[in-house]
Amino acid sequence: MKKTSRIFCPLLLSLLFLGAMVSGCATVQMTTKGEEFPNMYEESPVAILVLPPINESTAADAKQYYATTVQEAISYWGFYTFPYEITTDILKMEGLYDTELLVNMPISKFREYFGADAVLFTTIKKWDLSYIVIASTLTVAIEAELKSTTTEQTLWSYRGTVVVDLSGGQQVGGGLAGIIAQLIITAVNSAVADYVPYAKQANYRALSTLPFGKYHPDHMTDQSMSFPDLTPAKTDL
Repeated sequence: MKKTSRIFCPLLLSLLFLGAMVSGCATVQMTTKGEEFPNMYEESPVAILVLPPINESTAADAKQYYATTVQEAISYWGFYTFPYEITTDILKMEGLYDTELLVNMPISKFREYFGADAVLFTTIKKWDLSYIVIASTLTVAIEAELKSTTTEQTLWSYRGTVVVDLSGGQQVGGGLAGIIAQLIITAVNSAVADYVPYAKQANYRALSTLPFGKYHPDHMTDQSMSFPDLTPAKTDL
C-alpha cells in the first residue's frame, strides 16, 4: 500500500503541473467592440446589403441554407437589410450570379445601385457532416467581412466555427442491440436534420461581436462590451 502511495503522489503532482501549464497556454485575451471595430462607430452604417455567400465547402446546398438565415440575424442587430431575394434577382439581371464575381468590384457601386451604407461578404469555409459510429456532428465554419461603401474600409470582421451534435442526445440500452439502435437513431437524425437552425446558430454567434445598429436600443452604447480576441496573430502566441 505504501509503495502504491509513493508512486501515486509524484504522478498526481506531475498531472497537476501539466494541467497548470495547459491552462496557462490556453489563456484567451479579451478585447472590446470599441477597440476592435472603431470604424464601425465612426461611420455608423444604417443600411446593409447582404451578398450571397461564397461557398468553399464541399456541400453544394450549404450556400442556400446559410443565405436564407443571414438577413434575419442582421435585422435583429438593428440594421436595415435589403430583401435577399430581390438583391440576388437584381444581381442576376446584371449577369452577376456569384459573389466571386463581385469581390473585385468597386464597393462604391453598391451604394450607387442599392443605396447601401455597407456590404456584407460571407464565406462558408466548412460545412462538414461527420458520421462516427454512434454519433454525428455538423461543423460550420464561416468568415464574414462588412465593408463601407463610402470609404471601402473594413468596418467589422469575424471568423469562427460552430459544431452541432446531430445524434439527438437520445440514449438507448447497452449491448449489441443498444449499439444497433443508436446507429439507426443517428443515421435517421442526420438524414432528416433541418440545417437552417444550425446556420442561424452560426450567424448569431458571429454577430455577437458586431456593434449594434441604429434600430437597436443599445446603439452606440456597446463599445465596452468584451469578447475573446480570436485574431490568429494573437491567439498563436
